[in-house]
Amino acid sequence: MILITFRFDFDVSLLSMMTLLIGWGTIIFFTYRIYKKQEENPKLWKIILVLFIGLFTFSFNMNLFETFMKIPLLPLGAWILYFILRSKEGRWERYRHYAWLGFLTNFLFVILTLASVGLQHVIYPPSNIETYISNVESAEIINTHPAAKDVALQKGVLMKQLSTMKQTEFFSDQWYEETYMYGEPNTRKERFPYQVIGVQGRWGSNIPTAIFIEEDGKGLLISTPKKQYYFRSDVVFLKGVKNK
Repeated sequence: MILITFRFDFDVSLLSMMTLLIGWGTIIFFTYRIYKKQEENPKLWKIILVLFIGLFTFSFNMNLFETFMKIPLLPLGAWILYFILRSKEGRWERYRHYAWLGFLTNFLFVILTLASVGLQHVIYPPSNIETYISNVESAEIINTHPAAKDVALQKGVLMKQLSTMKQTEFFSDQWYEETYMYGEPNTRKERFPYQVIGVQGRWGSNIPTAIFIEEDGKGLLISTPKKQYYFRSDVVFLKGVKNK
């Protein structure tokens, strides 16, 4: 069985960071415009509180393009603020623009998230191996199965092969039967007995990955939290494995 260890980076991807900056920058801009147009300006902490409450909505969850999102339906926060502030004349009118801005912020981030997902697929194509592997200087091999041999990664060979390696299917009925249906777990044939760690993906992508090498030293199985990708090389890039 494959022992999966994902490499998680604590920093978010470049596109996610840009999405946050654009989103909050837009909110600050419109908040400032509302503030400047008012004759009687509320205190800053009260504006922030109203914006925060305005974010609350009745929403439903959707999975679009393999991305989990909450789609806002009803402005729960704005309603709550209305019922609290309407008791005193002029108070709701003073804060209502901030409350509705908080509600509309939900739509803003849904739009920005969709745009970010689209750009992610263009800038960091999931079917391109160089999205996940761009630097192997610090890479090391870990044996994940008792049958694994003592091998070493030929870093230069692998880097030269990256541009020629294309995504293909790795699943087959024969592989499934050999791996999961016959023999004891410790004696079953393991197709990917090596894991490589210390690999760096393309700058800014920051996609958590677990990368496994096929027993013949030609195949790479890249596991992400969403999907697995299999790439095949024409030559062996493991020292200690014969080229067949």
